[in-house]
This record gives sequence, structure tokens and C-alpha cells, in this order.
Amino acid sequence: MIILEAKCKKCRRANQKLFLKGERCFGQKCAMTRRPYAPGVHGKAFKRRPSEYGLQLAEKQKARYAYGVSEKQFKNYFKEIVQQEGDKEILLVQKLENRLDNIVFRLGWANSRRLSRQLVNHGHILVNGRKIDIPSYQVKKGDIIKIKERTKKLAIFETIKANLKKCEIPVWISSDKQKFIGEVKTMPGLDNWEKVAEISRIVEFYSR
Repeated sequence: MIILEAKCKKCRRANQKLFLKGERCFGQKCAMTRRPYAPGVHGKAFKRRPSEYGLQLAEKQKARYAYGVSEKQFKNYFKEIVQQEGDKEILLVQKLENRLDNIVFRLGWANSRRLSRQLVNHGHILVNGRKIDIPSYQVKKGDIIKIKERTKKLAIFETIKANLKKCEIPVWISSDKQKFIGEVKTMPGLDNWEKVAEISRIVEFYSR
């Protein structure tokens, strides 16, 4: 329960659902449904107008929590995109969305990114025929993502099939729901990502 409560507190601090716990987030037991205010003794009564820095920090934390990215990894992403040409907001979205654990989540094979990370960590996912067990692995345009044949014989596969029925696949990914194969058709942009946070404020935060 300690781990579950910690995830609930992240949503309550962000003042929005980040869908960190799959099905639970859609039910009446969701902490944001029962207690839609900041955690702590004074959470319900405490109100303060945040500074611009505070707003930027809050948006960065929302994205970190939603994608399950450490502070160090987030900083590294921004260091990498600073060296690249192009819109920094789009490049940051692509760094987050192209993580293998996120692609597995987007394909509907898990009902939360936490569960999709477990699928990747436990070696159930192939990219272009190779087992990849690194959740942060950056999937590229044209990459083919599959579930291992051996995994289809395990009990966990029934959970995967149940999750898939409820999923809406984003337009930049194609999915064969019968064969459990996905392909990244194009790179995601600002108009077709989850928008869990204001990406412009995150870029401003790291550009200070």
C-alpha cells in the first residue's frame, strides 16, 4: 500500500490524474476522485499563487511522473535535444513518446506505463526481432515491435489481450491486434501526444 499511496500523492500534487495505476485510476477508489486536493494535513486548505518557476517545475514533474522518468534521465533528454536542430518542444515529446515502455503502453499491451515497464524488463518484447529489456530504449520510425511467441503461452498474455480491447492506438503507430505486432509509422508531434503537461513550460524550465 505504501507504493500505491505514493503514486496517488503524485497525482494529487499535480492536481490531475496521471493514470499511474491503470484501471484503478478510472474507478471510484482513485485518490483524485475521493480527495482532489494536495496531500498533507493542510492540503485541502492550502492555496498559494505559484511563481513562473513554480509553474514550470510543476509541469516538469507531471511529465516525469506520467512517463516514469528520473530527474537525471529528464535532464539528459534535454541535453541531447539542445544539440539537435528542430523545435525543442517536439523533440522532447519524441524523447518521451518513443521510449519502448511508452510504445508498449500506447499499443495497449499494458494499462499503465508501470506495467509496460515490467513487460519490457522481463524480456517479453522484441524490437526488429531482437529482445530489448531496457524501458528507456528509443524506438525509431519503421521499427517493428512484437510480443515474444513464448509470452503468448503465459498467463500474463490473457491480461495483455484484455488490456488491448480497451485501447485506442495513436495515429502515429500501426497495430495488428491479431498478431500483437506494432510499427512506428511516423514520429509523434505536439498534436498527437498525451498532453499530460505543458511542454512549453518544461522547455522553459530547462532553458533557464
